[in-house]
Amino acid sequence: MTIEKFDPKKYFTEKELVELTQNLIRIPSHKDTPGFERDVANYIHDYLVQNGIESELHPVVDGRPNVVATIKGNGTGKSLMFNGHTDTVLPYNMTVDPFAANISDGKIYGRGSVDMKGSLASFMISMVAMKRSGYIPEGDVIFTAVIGEEGKSEGTEYIVKSGITADGAIVGEPSNYEYAIGHRGLEWFDVTFYGKSSHSGKPENGVNAIEQAMTFISRVKEDLYPVLREKYDEYMGGSVMNFGTITGGTEQSTVADKCILRIDRRYIPGEDKHSVMGEYQDIINKLKDEDPKFNAKIEVTPESLLALYHPPLITSFNETIVTAVRAGIKEIMNYEPNITRGIGWSDAALLKAYAKIPTVVFGPGDLSLAHTEDEHIKIEDLVNAVDIYSRITQNFTSYPKEDELQ
Repeated sequence: MTIEKFDPKKYFTEKELVELTQNLIRIPSHKDTPGFERDVANYIHDYLVQNGIESELHPVVDGRPNVVATIKGNGTGKSLMFNGHTDTVLPYNMTVDPFAANISDGKIYGRGSVDMKGSLASFMISMVAMKRSGYIPEGDVIFTAVIGEEGKSEGTEYIVKSGITADGAIVGEPSNYEYAIGHRGLEWFDVTFYGKSSHSGKPENGVNAIEQAMTFISRVKEDLYPVLREKYDEYMGGSVMNFGTITGGTEQSTVADKCILRIDRRYIPGEDKHSVMGEYQDIINKLKDEDPKFNAKIEVTPESLLALYHPPLITSFNETIVTAVRAGIKEIMNYEPNITRGIGWSDAALLKAYAKIPTVVFGPGDLSLAHTEDEHIKIEDLVNAVDIYSRITQNFTSYPKEDELQ
Protein backbone atom coordinates (compact mmCIF):
# COMPACT_ATOMS: atom_id res chain seq x y z
CA MET A 1 0.00 0.00 0.00
CA THR A 2 1.67 3.25 -1.17
CA ILE A 3 0.01 6.62 -0.61
CA GLU A 4 1.66 9.94 -1.44
CA LYS A 5 -0.62 12.79 -0.41
CA PHE A 6 2.01 15.33 0.59
CA ASP A 7 5.80 15.56 0.52
CA PRO A 8 7.02 16.66 3.97
CA LYS A 9 10.30 18.02 2.59
CA LYS A 10 8.35 20.86 0.97
CA TYR A 11 7.27 22.06 4.41
CA PHE A 12 10.42 22.04 6.53
CA THR A 13 14.13 22.65 6.10
CA GLU A 14 17.06 20.59 7.25
CA LYS A 15 18.31 23.64 9.15
CA GLU A 16 15.02 23.81 11.07
CA LEU A 17 15.22 20.13 12.00
CA VAL A 18 18.86 20.38 13.06
CA GLU A 19 18.23 23.45 15.22
CA LEU A 20 15.25 21.79 16.90
CA THR A 21 17.34 18.72 17.70
CA GLN A 22 20.15 20.88 19.05
CA ASN A 23 17.77 22.89 21.23
CA LEU A 24 16.32 19.71 22.73
CA ILE A 25 19.82 18.36 23.48
CA ARG A 26 20.83 21.69 25.08
CA ILE A 27 18.10 21.35 27.70
CA PRO A 28 19.35 18.85 30.31
CA SER A 29 16.70 16.31 31.30
CA HIS A 30 18.52 13.67 33.35
CA LYS A 31 17.62 12.77 36.92
CA ASP A 32 20.11 15.21 38.49
CA THR A 33 18.53 18.15 36.66
CA PRO A 34 16.27 20.41 38.78
CA GLY A 35 12.77 19.62 37.55
CA PHE A 36 14.13 16.62 35.61
CA GLU A 37 12.23 16.68 32.25
CA ARG A 38 10.08 19.75 33.02
CA ASP A 39 12.05 22.32 30.99
CA VAL A 40 12.35 20.18 27.87
CA ALA A 41 8.64 19.29 28.07
CA ASN A 42 7.74 22.98 28.27
CA TYR A 43 9.93 23.67 25.24
CA ILE A 44 8.30 20.89 23.21
CA HIS A 45 4.81 22.08 24.16
CA ASP A 46 5.56 25.71 23.28
CA TYR A 47 7.14 24.73 19.95
CA LEU A 48 4.12 22.71 18.90
CA VAL A 49 1.64 25.40 19.95
CA GLN A 50 3.61 28.04 18.08
CA ASN A 51 3.31 25.87 14.98
CA GLY A 52 -0.46 25.57 15.27
CA ILE A 53 -0.64 22.08 16.78
CA GLU A 54 -3.02 21.35 19.66
CA SER A 55 -0.86 20.45 22.67
CA GLU A 56 -1.34 19.91 26.40
CA LEU A 57 0.98 19.45 29.36
CA HIS A 58 -0.13 16.61 31.65
CA PRO A 59 1.59 16.67 35.07
CA VAL A 60 2.53 13.12 36.02
CA VAL A 61 4.66 13.18 39.16
CA ASP A 62 6.58 15.86 41.07
CA GLY A 63 5.70 18.51 38.49
CA ARG A 64 7.22 16.48 35.68
CA PRO A 65 4.80 16.63 32.71
CA ASN A 66 4.06 14.58 29.64
CA VAL A 67 3.31 16.43 26.42
CA VAL A 68 0.26 15.20 24.53
CA ALA A 69 -0.31 16.78 21.11
CA THR A 70 -2.91 15.90 18.49
CA ILE A 71 -3.66 16.55 14.85
CA LYS A 72 -7.29 15.63 14.40
CA GLY A 73 -8.29 13.42 11.51
CA ASN A 74 -11.61 13.30 9.72
CA GLY A 75 -12.66 10.23 11.70
CA THR A 76 -12.68 7.62 8.94
CA GLY A 77 -9.22 6.11 9.36
CA LYS A 78 -7.01 4.55 11.98
CA SER A 79 -5.45 6.71 14.67
CA LEU A 80 -1.67 6.69 15.14
CA MET A 81 0.38 7.42 18.26
CA PHE A 82 3.98 8.61 18.24
CA ASN A 83 5.70 7.92 21.58
CA GLY A 84 9.10 9.11 22.74
CA HIS A 85 10.74 9.81 26.10
CA THR A 86 12.10 13.16 27.20
CA ASP A 87 14.50 11.92 29.89
CA THR A 88 18.10 10.87 29.29
CA VAL A 89 20.70 8.94 31.22
CA LEU A 90 23.38 10.80 33.16
CA PRO A 91 26.04 12.68 31.16
CA TYR A 92 29.03 12.38 33.48
CA ASN A 93 31.05 9.82 31.52
CA MET A 94 30.99 11.78 28.25
CA THR A 95 34.09 12.79 26.32
CA VAL A 96 32.17 15.47 24.38
CA ASP A 97 30.28 18.42 25.81
CA PRO A 98 26.95 16.73 26.63
CA PHE A 99 24.81 19.83 26.11
CA ALA A 100 26.65 21.84 23.44
CA ALA A 101 25.00 19.89 20.61
CA ASN A 102 28.04 20.49 18.45
CA ILE A 103 28.04 19.37 14.82
CA SER A 104 30.95 17.54 13.24
CA ASP A 105 31.08 15.51 10.03
CA GLY A 106 27.32 15.61 9.56
CA LYS A 107 26.57 14.41 13.11
CA ILE A 108 25.06 16.12 16.15
CA TYR A 109 26.80 15.23 19.40
CA GLY A 110 25.40 15.29 22.92
CA ARG A 111 23.54 13.44 25.62
CA GLY A 112 20.19 12.29 24.32
CA SER A 113 21.03 12.95 20.67
CA VAL A 114 20.24 9.36 19.68
CA ASP A 115 18.32 8.30 22.80
CA MET A 116 16.04 9.93 22.02
CA LYS A 117 15.81 13.64 21.35
CA GLY A 118 16.58 13.05 17.69
CA SER A 119 13.46 10.91 17.45
CA LEU A 120 11.41 13.52 19.31
CA ALA A 121 12.55 16.19 16.84
CA SER A 122 11.70 13.96 13.86
CA PHE A 123 8.24 13.22 15.28
CA MET A 124 7.64 16.91 15.89
CA ILE A 125 8.78 18.07 12.46
CA SER A 126 6.73 15.40 10.71
CA MET A 127 3.64 16.75 12.50
CA VAL A 128 4.58 20.38 11.79
CA ALA A 129 5.08 19.56 8.10
CA MET A 130 1.67 17.90 8.02
CA LYS A 131 0.07 20.92 9.65
CA ARG A 132 1.73 23.35 7.26
CA SER A 133 0.72 21.31 4.23
CA GLY A 134 -2.97 21.49 5.13
CA TYR A 135 -3.24 17.72 4.85
CA ILE A 136 -5.99 16.27 7.03
CA PRO A 137 -5.36 12.61 7.91
CA GLU A 138 -8.21 10.15 7.99
CA GLY A 139 -7.38 9.24 11.60
CA ASP A 140 -5.99 11.25 14.50
CA VAL A 141 -2.22 11.59 14.91
CA ILE A 142 -1.22 11.74 18.58
CA PHE A 143 2.23 12.64 19.87
CA THR A 144 3.14 11.62 23.42
CA ALA A 145 6.45 12.92 24.80
CA VAL A 146 6.76 11.07 28.09
CA ILE A 147 8.84 11.21 31.24
CA GLY A 148 10.82 8.54 32.99
CA GLU A 149 11.50 5.81 30.44
CA GLU A 150 15.06 5.43 31.70
CA GLY A 151 13.64 4.77 35.18
CA LYS A 152 10.13 3.70 36.19
CA SER A 153 8.37 4.60 32.90
CA GLU A 154 6.02 6.90 34.80
CA GLY A 155 5.12 8.78 31.63
CA THR A 156 3.89 5.91 29.50
CA GLU A 157 2.29 4.25 32.51
CA TYR A 158 0.30 7.50 32.85
CA ILE A 159 -0.68 7.31 29.16
CA VAL A 160 -1.88 3.73 29.63
CA LYS A 161 -3.91 4.53 32.74
CA SER A 162 -5.34 7.80 31.36
CA GLY A 163 -7.19 6.08 28.55
CA ILE A 164 -5.34 7.93 25.78
CA THR A 165 -5.29 5.36 23.01
CA ALA A 166 -4.78 4.73 19.30
CA ASP A 167 -5.15 1.99 16.71
CA GLY A 168 -1.39 1.70 16.34
CA ALA A 169 1.76 3.21 17.84
CA ILE A 170 5.40 3.86 17.01
CA VAL A 171 7.98 4.17 19.77
CA GLY A 172 10.95 6.11 18.42
CA GLU A 173 13.88 4.27 19.98
CA PRO A 174 16.85 4.21 17.57
CA SER A 175 16.67 1.22 15.25
CA ASN A 176 19.10 2.01 12.41
CA TYR A 177 16.46 1.64 9.62
CA GLU A 178 15.24 -1.66 11.01
CA TYR A 179 12.10 -2.12 13.09
CA ALA A 180 11.15 -4.21 16.09
CA ILE A 181 7.87 -6.01 16.70
CA GLY A 182 9.17 -7.83 19.76
CA HIS A 183 11.65 -7.39 22.55
CA ARG A 184 12.34 -9.07 25.85
CA GLY A 185 10.63 -8.22 29.11
CA LEU A 186 12.71 -6.68 31.87
CA GLU A 187 12.66 -6.87 35.64
CA TRP A 188 15.21 -5.78 38.21
CA PHE A 189 15.65 -7.75 41.41
CA ASP A 190 17.50 -7.14 44.68
CA VAL A 191 18.83 -10.19 46.49
CA THR A 192 19.74 -9.29 50.08
CA PHE A 193 21.99 -11.62 52.07
CA TYR A 194 22.00 -11.48 55.85
CA GLY A 195 25.00 -12.61 57.86
CA LYS A 196 26.38 -11.94 61.32
CA SER A 197 29.10 -9.41 62.03
CA SER A 198 32.22 -10.20 64.04
CA HIS A 199 35.80 -9.02 64.29
CA SER A 200 37.84 -10.11 61.29
CA GLY A 201 40.36 -11.65 63.67
CA LYS A 202 37.66 -14.15 64.65
CA PRO A 203 35.76 -14.68 61.39
CA GLU A 204 34.46 -18.04 62.63
CA ASN A 205 32.27 -16.11 65.08
CA GLY A 206 30.42 -14.41 62.27
CA VAL A 207 28.56 -15.24 59.07
CA ASN A 208 29.90 -13.42 56.03
CA ALA A 209 27.08 -12.09 53.84
CA ILE A 210 29.51 -11.41 51.00
CA GLU A 211 30.51 -15.06 50.98
CA GLN A 212 26.81 -15.98 50.88
CA ALA A 213 26.44 -13.78 47.80
CA MET A 214 29.41 -15.51 46.21
CA THR A 215 27.82 -18.90 46.87
CA PHE A 216 24.55 -17.73 45.34
CA ILE A 217 26.30 -16.34 42.25
CA SER A 218 28.17 -19.58 41.76
CA ARG A 219 24.96 -21.62 42.04
CA VAL A 220 23.11 -19.35 39.60
CA LYS A 221 25.89 -19.81 37.05
CA GLU A 222 25.87 -23.56 37.63
CA ASP A 223 22.11 -24.19 37.71
CA LEU A 224 20.36 -21.33 35.92
CA TYR A 225 22.73 -20.30 33.12
CA PRO A 226 22.28 -23.61 31.24
CA VAL A 227 18.49 -23.25 31.51
CA LEU A 228 18.59 -19.72 30.08
CA ARG A 229 20.71 -20.82 27.14
CA GLU A 230 17.88 -23.10 26.05
CA LYS A 231 15.30 -20.30 25.92
CA TYR A 232 14.92 -18.41 22.63
CA ASP A 233 12.32 -16.39 20.72
CA GLU A 234 12.71 -15.61 17.02
CA TYR A 235 11.72 -11.94 17.41
CA MET A 236 13.64 -11.08 20.57
CA GLY A 237 16.49 -13.53 21.01
CA GLY A 238 17.42 -15.42 24.14
CA SER A 239 16.49 -15.16 27.80
CA VAL A 240 19.40 -13.52 29.63
CA MET A 241 20.47 -12.00 32.93
CA ASN A 242 23.20 -9.84 34.38
CA PHE A 243 24.68 -9.37 37.83
CA GLY A 244 24.71 -5.57 37.82
CA THR A 245 25.99 -4.35 41.20
CA ILE A 246 27.05 -5.79 44.54
CA THR A 247 27.46 -3.87 47.78
CA GLY A 248 28.17 -5.18 51.23
CA GLY A 249 30.08 -4.88 54.45
CA THR A 250 31.14 -1.87 56.49
CA GLU A 251 34.93 -2.13 56.71
CA GLN A 252 37.75 -4.55 56.11
CA SER A 253 38.18 -5.47 59.75
CA THR A 254 34.56 -6.56 60.20
CA VAL A 255 32.80 -9.65 58.86
CA ALA A 256 30.05 -8.38 56.55
CA ASP A 257 26.58 -8.81 58.02
CA LYS A 258 24.72 -7.65 54.91
CA CYS A 259 25.21 -7.72 51.16
CA ILE A 260 22.92 -6.64 48.32
CA LEU A 261 23.19 -8.10 44.81
CA ARG A 262 21.25 -6.41 42.01
CA ILE A 263 20.16 -8.45 38.99
CA ASP A 264 18.90 -7.43 35.56
CA ARG A 265 16.70 -10.15 34.03
CA ARG A 266 15.53 -10.09 30.38
CA TYR A 267 12.86 -12.64 29.58
CA ILE A 268 10.82 -13.91 26.65
CA PRO A 269 7.21 -15.08 26.06
CA GLY A 270 6.38 -18.07 28.21
CA GLU A 271 8.06 -16.40 31.17
CA ASP A 272 6.80 -13.61 33.41
CA LYS A 273 7.85 -11.61 36.45
CA HIS A 274 6.71 -14.32 38.82
CA SER A 275 8.35 -17.22 37.00
CA VAL A 276 11.74 -15.54 36.61
CA MET A 277 11.72 -14.38 40.21
CA GLY A 278 10.82 -17.93 41.20
CA GLU A 279 13.98 -19.28 39.54
CA TYR A 280 16.12 -17.28 41.96
CA GLN A 281 13.87 -18.13 44.92
CA ASP A 282 14.29 -21.83 44.16
CA ILE A 283 18.07 -21.47 44.35
CA ILE A 284 17.79 -19.53 47.63
CA ASN A 285 15.59 -22.27 49.08
CA LYS A 286 18.04 -25.00 48.07
CA LEU A 287 20.96 -23.14 49.63
CA LYS A 288 18.99 -22.67 52.85
CA ASP A 289 18.34 -26.42 52.94
CA GLU A 290 22.03 -27.11 52.48
CA ASP A 291 23.24 -24.56 55.02
CA PRO A 292 21.04 -23.42 57.95
CA LYS A 293 23.18 -20.27 58.27
CA PHE A 294 22.36 -19.17 54.70
CA ASN A 295 19.82 -16.34 54.83
CA ALA A 296 18.68 -14.35 51.80
CA LYS A 297 15.55 -12.82 50.31
CA ILE A 298 14.67 -11.57 46.83
CA GLU A 299 12.42 -8.63 45.94
CA VAL A 300 11.76 -6.34 43.01
CA THR A 301 14.16 -3.38 42.99
CA PRO A 302 11.98 -0.65 44.55
CA GLU A 303 12.97 2.17 42.19
CA SER A 304 12.45 0.10 39.05
CA LEU A 305 8.67 0.46 38.69
CA LEU A 306 5.44 2.04 39.89
CA ALA A 307 2.59 -0.45 39.43
CA LEU A 308 3.08 -2.00 36.00
CA TYR A 309 5.66 -4.68 35.38
CA HIS A 310 7.80 -4.67 32.25
CA PRO A 311 6.58 -7.49 29.99
CA PRO A 312 7.94 -8.41 26.56
CA LEU A 313 6.72 -6.57 23.48
CA ILE A 314 4.76 -8.95 21.27
CA THR A 315 3.18 -7.42 18.16
CA SER A 316 1.97 -9.69 15.36
CA PHE A 317 3.75 -9.37 12.04
CA ASN A 318 0.28 -9.20 10.44
CA GLU A 319 -0.83 -6.05 12.26
CA THR A 320 -1.67 -3.05 10.05
CA ILE A 321 0.87 -0.85 11.85
CA VAL A 322 3.65 -3.33 11.01
CA THR A 323 2.67 -3.27 7.33
CA ALA A 324 2.63 0.54 7.35
CA VAL A 325 6.02 0.85 9.05
CA ARG A 326 7.63 -1.67 6.73
CA ALA A 327 6.18 0.08 3.67
CA GLY A 328 7.21 3.52 4.91
CA ILE A 329 10.84 2.51 5.40
CA LYS A 330 10.93 0.72 2.05
CA GLU A 331 9.45 3.67 0.16
CA ILE A 332 12.14 6.05 1.44
CA MET A 333 15.16 3.74 1.65
CA ASN A 334 14.33 1.63 -1.43
CA TYR A 335 14.97 -1.72 0.21
CA GLU A 336 13.04 -4.18 2.35
CA PRO A 337 13.86 -3.41 6.00
CA ASN A 338 14.89 -6.09 8.43
CA ILE A 339 13.27 -6.90 11.73
CA THR A 340 15.72 -6.12 14.52
CA ARG A 341 16.02 -8.48 17.46
CA GLY A 342 18.67 -6.67 19.45
CA ILE A 343 16.89 -3.77 21.13
CA GLY A 344 16.50 -3.35 24.86
CA TRP A 345 13.28 -2.94 26.77
CA SER A 346 11.11 0.03 25.81
CA ASP A 347 7.79 1.68 26.60
CA ALA A 348 6.38 -0.09 23.54
CA ALA A 349 5.72 -3.10 25.78
CA LEU A 350 3.49 -1.06 28.10
CA LEU A 351 1.45 0.30 25.18
CA LYS A 352 0.94 -3.16 23.73
CA ALA A 353 0.47 -5.22 26.91
CA TYR A 354 -1.65 -2.85 28.95
CA ALA A 355 -3.30 -0.41 26.48
CA LYS A 356 -3.69 -3.13 23.81
CA ILE A 357 -2.22 -0.84 21.13
CA PRO A 358 -0.28 -2.74 18.41
CA THR A 359 3.14 -1.10 18.64
CA VAL A 360 6.33 -1.06 16.58
CA VAL A 361 9.73 0.33 17.54
CA PHE A 362 11.32 2.47 14.86
CA GLY A 363 13.53 5.53 15.18
CA PRO A 364 16.52 7.35 13.69
CA GLY A 365 20.06 6.55 14.70
CA ASP A 366 22.17 3.62 15.82
CA LEU A 367 21.10 2.03 19.12
CA SER A 368 24.70 1.07 19.90
CA LEU A 369 25.49 4.79 20.38
CA ALA A 370 22.89 5.26 23.13
CA HIS A 371 24.32 6.03 26.60
CA THR A 372 27.87 6.23 25.17
CA GLU A 373 30.61 8.71 25.98
CA ASP A 374 30.39 10.32 22.52
CA GLU A 375 26.68 9.85 21.79
CA HIS A 376 25.66 11.32 18.43
CA ILE A 377 23.19 11.06 15.57
CA LYS A 378 23.57 11.61 11.84
CA ILE A 379 21.67 14.58 10.41
CA GLU A 380 20.86 12.42 7.38
CA ASP A 381 19.09 9.94 9.66
CA LEU A 382 16.94 12.70 11.16
CA VAL A 383 15.85 13.93 7.74
CA ASN A 384 15.05 10.41 6.56
CA ALA A 385 13.08 9.75 9.75
CA VAL A 386 10.80 12.73 9.12
CA ASP A 387 10.14 11.41 5.63
CA ILE A 388 9.53 7.87 6.87
CA TYR A 389 7.26 8.95 9.74
CA SER A 390 5.25 11.04 7.27
CA ARG A 391 4.84 8.08 4.92
CA ILE A 392 3.84 5.80 7.77
CA THR A 393 1.28 8.34 8.95
CA GLN A 394 -0.30 8.67 5.53
CA ASN A 395 -0.29 4.92 4.95
CA PHE A 396 -1.62 3.89 8.34
CA THR A 397 -4.30 6.54 8.89
CA SER A 398 -5.67 5.83 5.41
CA TYR A 399 -6.69 2.32 6.44
CA PRO A 400 -10.42 2.26 7.34
CA LYS A 401 -10.86 2.31 11.09
CA GLU A 402 -12.46 -1.13 11.21
CA ASP A 403 -10.02 -2.73 8.78
CA GLU A 404 -7.60 -5.36 10.04
CA LEU A 405 -5.18 -7.43 8.04
CA GLN A 406 -5.83 -11.15 8.13
